[in-house]
Amino acid sequence: MCGVNKNIDGKIECLVYGYPSAMNIDPIEKKPLYHFLPQSHSLSLGTVGCNFRCSFCQNWSLSQEKKINKEQYFSPTDIVSLAKENRCRSISFTYNEPTIFYPYAKDIAIQAKKEGIKAVFVSNGFESKEVIEDMVGVIDAANIDLKCFNPKYYKKLGGRLDEVLENLREFKNNNIWLEVTTLIVPTKNDSVEELTKIAIFIKEELGASTPWHISAFHPDYKELDLPRTSVDILKKAYEIGKRVGLNYVYIGNVGFSNHTLCPQCNEKLIERTYFETSINKLENGHCPNCDYQVEGVFK
Repeated sequence: MCGVNKNIDGKIECLVYGYPSAMNIDPIEKKPLYHFLPQSHSLSLGTVGCNFRCSFCQNWSLSQEKKINKEQYFSPTDIVSLAKENRCRSISFTYNEPTIFYPYAKDIAIQAKKEGIKAVFVSNGFESKEVIEDMVGVIDAANIDLKCFNPKYYKKLGGRLDEVLENLREFKNNNIWLEVTTLIVPTKNDSVEELTKIAIFIKEELGASTPWHISAFHPDYKELDLPRTSVDILKKAYEIGKRVGLNYVYIGNVGFSNHTLCPQCNEKLIERTYFETSINKLENGHCPNCDYQVEGVFK
């Protein structure tokens, strides 16, 4: 389905190995990861192809493309060298679904470890249990899209809700730092009932300290007739997350301030506007006011 893995003489060959189609230096907050090395930069790369067919995809020019540009080859060592030269503290596999180029991502991540550079997986969460188990000691953090809580709609996108939920548990159980994103698409997954189910799942199955990023949709790809996500719905989702008991809920794609507050004393610890982190008051991950240890990777 992804169009970039092929059976050649009985073995699966990843055709995009060494051929990223997009590469940028991004703030880590853009992944989005808010509790993982804040104020650092991440060398971000993706290839073409995806194992989903989301009609609202906002990176569709990469994810739904199967033509591989092989003009320039980037070995894992090349990628790590670029990250090191640009003082990136992590390398992020993003833009399209990194599961489809996992052999490439793994080799880069292993090489990066030798230079003290961490690895980030930005994924739809629809991979095999074996792959997630293989990530232990290789991938340091993940942001997973939990696109909805409707099995029929997930099937339409290309995945299965039950497997995505189980995979989210696996990421958490394997101590890979986890943050969850839900793109709120009007009329598709924006009901109070569905948003409440997502928030409850995160709280009860992943823990109150798992950050939930609520992301605003803009018309794109095959959903050009849908309106942008309203501010009212975004605020409603935020209120649902906080009411359910999530410690960290963030609203993205609309330029809102997204500050991290101490769950214990409400001290403003990290100040953010859009993708920029301006102030970080944490002291070795602790609140300077009450000494609460904020969950995440901050060293």
